[in-house]
Amino acid sequence: MAVTDEAILRIKQMITSGQLGPGDRLPPEKELSERLGLSRNSLREAVKALEVIGVLDVRRGDGTYVTSLEPALLLEAMSFVVDLHTDKSVLEIFGVRMILEPAAAALAAANLTDAQAAELERLLDETHGASGIEDLVSHDLEFHQAMVEASGNEYLSRLVETMSSATIRARIWRGITQQGATERTIAEHRAILDALKRHDAALAQALTLTHIAGVEEWLREAS
Repeated sequence: MAVTDEAILRIKQMITSGQLGPGDRLPPEKELSERLGLSRNSLREAVKALEVIGVLDVRRGDGTYVTSLEPALLLEAMSFVVDLHTDKSVLEIFGVRMILEPAAAALAAANLTDAQAAELERLLDETHGASGIEDLVSHDLEFHQAMVEASGNEYLSRLVETMSSATIRARIWRGITQQGATERTIAEHRAILDALKRHDAALAQALTLTHIAGVEEWLREAS
């Protein structure tokens, strides 16, 4: 294991063991390097790496702190990487969505509240009144995000949000070029919502997989 990797692992262990919690200040560099038995250079590199991915917050002249460790913050680095992907990699992103979103739909079916069902109904109603393709895609994103949030797993919700935001262009292009895409999207959303409201996890999972796979299949043929 590289020295910097070891330093990252040791700091991670301090956080996961509870020695350091969200908002806590790390000991001074000299003290921490001696405690961990690491060189100050390797410790410095580890801190830089953990700062980039949102685990640590280096405040010049004040010290280094553990961040809030909130899901949205920790996934910012992943969002940045996704934004740099080429169009070809969108197929792989759809592949990830086909793994995550059906599982989220199954959880949502088990946990769906009346308020969440009403919100999904509202979003679906608004989709019918969409004035253009971009408006439709915006509602599509909101529907999927609301469904995943109903799973009750915030990390899963933020991860799906990151993946979905990278497929906006593909969704718009499908809406423009594929005949009946709008009607098909609305019908499939309705079927998913009906399954969620019946708390039928298996059906919600299968319908969500079919829905996303249909877009992925179109994109593969269009590429």
